[in-house]
Amino acid sequence: MTENPLSPALETVQTQLDQLIANYQAVLSENARLTHSQEQLRLEKEHLLAQSAAARTRVEAMITRLKALEQAHD
Repeated sequence: MTENPLSPALETVQTQLDQLIANYQAVLSENARLTHSQEQLRLEKEHLLAQSAAARTRVEAMITRLKALEQAHD
Protein backbone atom coordinates (compact mmCIF):
# COMPACT_ATOMS: atom_id res chain seq x y z
CA MET A 1 0.00 0.00 0.00
CA THR A 2 1.42 3.40 -0.97
CA GLU A 3 1.38 6.27 1.47
CA ASN A 4 -0.83 9.18 0.53
CA PRO A 5 1.25 12.42 0.37
CA LEU A 6 -1.64 14.29 2.02
CA SER A 7 -1.61 11.99 5.04
CA PRO A 8 1.01 13.97 7.03
CA ALA A 9 -0.81 17.20 6.20
CA LEU A 10 -4.12 15.69 7.32
CA GLU A 11 -2.48 14.49 10.52
CA THR A 12 -1.20 18.00 11.13
CA VAL A 13 -4.67 19.46 10.56
CA GLN A 14 -6.18 16.81 12.85
CA THR A 15 -3.64 17.65 15.58
CA GLN A 16 -4.37 21.36 15.22
CA LEU A 17 -8.11 20.68 15.29
CA ASP A 18 -7.74 18.57 18.44
CA GLN A 19 -5.76 21.38 20.08
CA LEU A 20 -8.36 23.94 19.02
CA ILE A 21 -11.13 21.82 20.53
CA ALA A 22 -9.16 21.40 23.75
CA ASN A 23 -8.57 25.17 23.92
CA TYR A 24 -12.26 25.83 23.27
CA GLN A 25 -13.26 23.47 26.08
CA ALA A 26 -10.76 25.15 28.41
CA VAL A 27 -12.21 28.57 27.55
CA LEU A 28 -15.75 27.29 28.16
CA SER A 29 -14.69 25.90 31.54
CA GLU A 30 -12.92 29.14 32.50
CA ASN A 31 -15.94 31.16 31.41
CA ALA A 32 -18.23 29.02 33.57
CA ARG A 33 -15.88 29.44 36.53
CA LEU A 34 -15.73 33.22 36.05
CA THR A 35 -19.50 33.46 35.63
CA HIS A 36 -19.96 31.57 38.90
CA SER A 37 -17.41 33.77 40.64
CA GLN A 38 -19.10 36.90 39.32
CA GLU A 39 -22.48 35.68 40.62
CA GLN A 40 -20.98 34.97 44.05
CA LEU A 41 -19.48 38.47 44.15
CA ARG A 42 -22.81 39.99 43.10
CA LEU A 43 -24.59 38.15 45.92
CA GLU A 44 -21.93 39.22 48.41
CA LYS A 45 -22.25 42.84 47.27
CA GLU A 46 -26.04 42.65 47.60
CA HIS A 47 -25.67 41.28 51.13
CA LEU A 48 -23.16 43.97 52.12
CA LEU A 49 -25.37 46.72 50.71
CA ALA A 50 -28.31 45.39 52.72
CA GLN A 51 -26.17 45.31 55.89
CA SER A 52 -24.99 48.85 55.19
CA ALA A 53 -28.56 50.08 54.72
CA ALA A 54 -29.65 48.40 57.95
CA ALA A 55 -26.74 49.96 59.84
CA ARG A 56 -27.52 53.36 58.35
CA THR A 57 -31.15 53.02 59.48
CA ARG A 58 -30.06 52.08 63.02
CA VAL A 59 -27.62 55.01 63.22
CA GLU A 60 -30.25 57.44 61.95
CA ALA A 61 -32.71 56.12 64.56
CA MET A 62 -30.09 56.58 67.30
CA ILE A 63 -29.41 60.13 66.16
CA THR A 64 -33.13 60.89 66.19
CA ARG A 65 -33.47 59.49 69.71
CA LEU A 66 -30.44 61.44 70.90
CA LYS A 67 -31.86 64.66 69.46
CA ALA A 68 -35.18 63.94 71.14
CA LEU A 69 -33.43 63.34 74.49
CA GLU A 70 -31.41 66.53 74.02
CA GLN A 71 -34.55 68.54 73.35
CA ALA A 72 -36.31 66.96 76.31
CA HIS A 73 -33.51 68.10 78.63
CA ASP A 74 -33.55 71.68 77.30
